[in-house]
Amino acid sequence: MDVAEKVVLDRADVSRAVARMAHEIVERIARHPDTELAIVGIQRRGVILANRLQAQVAELLSTPVALGSLDISFHRDDVGRRATAPVVHATAIDFPLDGATVVIVDDVLFTGRTVRAAIDALFEYGRPARVQLAVLVDRGHRELPIRPDYIGKNLPTSLAERVNVRVAELDGVDQVSIGVAPHAEGVTA
Repeated sequence: MDVAEKVVLDRADVSRAVARMAHEIVERIARHPDTELAIVGIQRRGVILANRLQAQVAELLSTPVALGSLDISFHRDDVGRRATAPVVHATAIDFPLDGATVVIVDDVLFTGRTVRAAIDALFEYGRPARVQLAVLVDRGHRELPIRPDYIGKNLPTSLAERVNVRVAELDGVDQVSIGVAPHAEGVTA
């Protein structure tokens, strides 16, 4: 972690946020008992958060819940304009999406462009009855009309700041911090 970063969520805070979102998902899915539920994480940290959410939701519902991962690399609107080639990760959706309620999970919601790309990618695998969005952090600054259904933490930021989400599985620690944004054009958190 950079010394200029300020930790705003620690391990316990992240755990509570995920638990709260899991309970909210269970409450909302109860309104549609005839619909299958699937939780799909956006690569990379969204997949880890989706795993955590899925485990808690399945436990609360006492029933299995489908879990998938989604790579959006070639659905991004800046794919041809980036200086480097995208790093491609696995997409794993081995269950039917048609008619399901799909909760897309990501770590940070910023401009909305990542979520738009995820929706495009998701619809290549089927036509869900509804698509919902769960994010650990909503930092504002939307460029597209996208709103999360489940939010771990609203974290108003300036464009000069960057939100850094770290998860134990990749980074050795669960935390959310705010630091100085890189000044390279086209960089989003």
